[in-house]
Amino acid sequence: MTTSTQRPARVPAVLVLEDGRTFCGRAYGAVGETFGEAVFSTGMTGYQETLTDPSYHRQVVVMTAPHVGNTGVNDEDQESSRIWVAGYVVRDPARVPSNWRSRRTLDEELTRQGVVGISGIDTRALTRHLRERGAMRVGIFSGDKALTDGAALLAAVQAAPQMKGADLSAEVATKEPYVVPAIGEKKFTVAAIDLGIKGMTPQRMAERGIEVHVLPAGATLDEVYAVDPDGVFLSNGPGDPATADLTVIQGVLERKTPLFGICFGNQLLGRAVGFGTYKLKYGHRGINQPVQDRSTGKVEVTAHNHGFAVDAPLDQVADTPYGRVEVSHVCLNDDVVEGLRLLDTPAFSVQYHPEAAAGPHDAAYLFDRFVKLMEGQRA
Repeated sequence: MTTSTQRPARVPAVLVLEDGRTFCGRAYGAVGETFGEAVFSTGMTGYQETLTDPSYHRQVVVMTAPHVGNTGVNDEDQESSRIWVAGYVVRDPARVPSNWRSRRTLDEELTRQGVVGISGIDTRALTRHLRERGAMRVGIFSGDKALTDGAALLAAVQAAPQMKGADLSAEVATKEPYVVPAIGEKKFTVAAIDLGIKGMTPQRMAERGIEVHVLPAGATLDEVYAVDPDGVFLSNGPGDPATADLTVIQGVLERKTPLFGICFGNQLLGRAVGFGTYKLKYGHRGINQPVQDRSTGKVEVTAHNHGFAVDAPLDQVADTPYGRVEVSHVCLNDDVVEGLRLLDTPAFSVQYHPEAAAGPHDAAYLFDRFVKLMEGQRA
């Protein structure tokens, strides 16, 4: 990605999809060029959480909500230390933010962090195209780059790496371990493997008396157990789950240490017990996805960000090397597996984000379920 942080008003920009579909608009954020996988997010709020979610690494996010940036950017709602999206696409950016917590405009923040975006395009048409054709590679070009011959721009997009087969967790995870202390009385210790963890996740555990040791993506089994954990947590993250090493997860399952995984962690747990994973046509991204908890029948509105899913049987309990496994949650839009529960080993996972800093909070009970699992194992 090449960028410039200096931009006069109404600089031209063009978005080019790998199948040749092109949209012309205006530069938003930094000026230059960027490449990634084009995906769309259906959230109408919480854009700051989306931008700073490491799971969006190497993805160009199209916002389906037409008006974006109206609350500006503050210093409290970041989910990580930086913006991770490769590019940002909006239809109608707010000209003046209005919120008492705002410190700067979204445009200024994108520019400051060198994130190339585009505004003023028909995001409804772009979203429909991605729904029909599937997520695909894309490039955004602004300023002088936008004036380049169209054939050359398309060739550059088609030369960009694909998401399938991408091993990205180590690129976004912490390099050194760190600890998030329990709030109030410490009740448990959890080793959280950072595959692209969001800041609110260890916070939600700390609120429940858990001391969270956040470990790098490449932590070994010995390093995990060096913190003497009562439980192990697998975080969200970017990339193709088929590229991940499953040794640590399988070691945790063999020792029957309580394990909880979310999003990418759900996919890795699925692969660790013997299921496959596959790439969804256009994925689930947003904060309005309906999921049913099959153990209670309750329907939750949940926050999602994933392009891959677990291939597990919906209508039967599966036998695996770690005992019986059932699908615990399912998406009501398309029957995608949204959760797994091991019946003979203390482990479970969901495909969505229960910490959901921008909401909804229907799935917050899952952290309590993790606590009960650790309590049961200790007893």
